[in-house]
Amino acid sequence: MDRVQVSIAGASGYVGGELLRLLLFHPKVEVLQVTSQSLAGKFVFKTHPNLRKRTQLQFSKLAELRPCDVLFLSLPHGESMEKMRGFKKIAPRIIDLSADFRLNRETDYEEWYRKPHACPEMLKEFVYGIPELHRQEMKHSNFISSAGCNATVTILGVYPFFKQGLVEADRTVVEVKVGSSEGGNSPSPASHHPERSGAVRSFMPAGHRHSAEILQELSFGEPIRIHFSVTSIEMVRGALATSHLFLKENLEEKDIWKVYRQAYNNEPFIRIVKDNEGIYRYPEPKLLTGTNYCDIGFTKDEKSNRLVVISAIDNLMKGAAGQAVQAFNIMHGYEEGEGLEFPGLHPV
Repeated sequence: MDRVQVSIAGASGYVGGELLRLLLFHPKVEVLQVTSQSLAGKFVFKTHPNLRKRTQLQFSKLAELRPCDVLFLSLPHGESMEKMRGFKKIAPRIIDLSADFRLNRETDYEEWYRKPHACPEMLKEFVYGIPELHRQEMKHSNFISSAGCNATVTILGVYPFFKQGLVEADRTVVEVKVGSSEGGNSPSPASHHPERSGAVRSFMPAGHRHSAEILQELSFGEPIRIHFSVTSIEMVRGALATSHLFLKENLEEKDIWKVYRQAYNNEPFIRIVKDNEGIYRYPEPKLLTGTNYCDIGFTKDEKSNRLVVISAIDNLMKGAAGQAVQAFNIMHGYEEGEGLEFPGLHPV
């Protein structure tokens, strides 16, 4: 069987490197090219040392991209939409890992990103990239926009309750703890080791752009509010969302289990983690390093109608590259787990 020929535009960053790692070992993929404007001509393994002896690919410039079957875009936000019309001439199928095509409405993009969208006619053609929500649309689409990592970990944790209309519309509070890799591989004063090490930094207590994705995917045509904050902690990879849902009616634990089972029982990369004993009674991001899993746990406040949902992912995997490869598999009718079999490590 012929392999699908793919290229990656923007493969020098953490997400691009992780995407390349997955695609190099995917049994149905041939990687043709990877691009980096600043590293053109250099071997990929010089930037991604984990790929030594695994590939002799060299970075190309963006203008050197040749036709391929699928083009993955891992470019800085704003570049995909500027160049999308040209990218469509290179590949009939595109999976974009930036934020450029995640929002359905042009006005929402302008509100949250503070600039007009450069390719608004394509917004409706892209399917929002969380497979557990949009699997059927992905099967018939040529354009997929991977979801933001903070949006992914939040949405997957609470989606079943919003879908069934079980949550009070304006009281949900979410706090996501994230690692340093979420900031990308470009150094800044904030990422300088003496400043970053040991930090518990509320870098976006309100107004985070991923809020727009969460509102879009959880509203189901009704106005809702999500009070969303993000805090960076001493961790490289991972995201842990703690979501406080206020239920319209009191649910017993068995009812909560039923909601999750109805939504996720057949999902290959969702695990409900709620144990009564042991160390890992609730989701723990470090156990998910390098995996495409989203682990979800919960506890009910017996003194109120508050349901606390804890969800965890690897931000570079289920929050980015792994999610994109899962979408790629769905798009081509492959098993969703192709190339995503790694179960993680313990201890880490």
